[in-house]
Amino acid sequence: MQWSLMGSGESRDSKERGVRALYEEQANPLYAYVLRLVGGDRHRAEDIIQETLLRCWSKQDLSLDASQLRPWLFRVARNLVIDGHRRRLARPCEIDGSNWLREMSADADEIENVLSSVVVGEAFKALSESHREVLYETYFVGRTTQEAAVALAIPHGTVKSRVYYALRSLRLALEERGVVTATASQQPASSASG
Repeated sequence: MQWSLMGSGESRDSKERGVRALYEEQANPLYAYVLRLVGGDRHRAEDIIQETLLRCWSKQDLSLDASQLRPWLFRVARNLVIDGHRRRLARPCEIDGSNWLREMSADADEIENVLSSVVVGEAFKALSESHREVLYETYFVGRTTQEAAVALAIPHGTVKSRVYYALRSLRLALEERGVVTATASQQPASSASG
């Protein structure tokens, strides 16, 4: 990553040129070091490096050579990371909107599933006993229509037609309870006949 120092491209005096040269030597190693400290968070690393270099810039009167500047920069950056960590611990927990929305969405989905199962259970009870039997065998037990025919001791064709009419009746019962709209219930019926 290429870094540039604040200020004009032309240095005004030897002190500024010295700081610029030292900075250009230290920026990339400092970035790699800070990036490890912040767990790979590039934006946070860049902010810390900017603050570190700003402090270096404000203390231009330091007559440090490259061998002295690197440890000083790394110590300042490390202290900034520690200070940031301590500030986050001292504040109340931050709410991450994405996690909160995911949790709320999961809770809403769970509540929706429970309510839907209650409504579907009520609609299921409104069906005739023969329709409940074939739906139970095919959807809840997971049998094929052929296996359901054997279990119920009725012809295979009768199971198929009862499943069709049971689903149609169930859709109507759910429509009456406001779970499905009339257009949604008409679409599967028209596609089944096509």
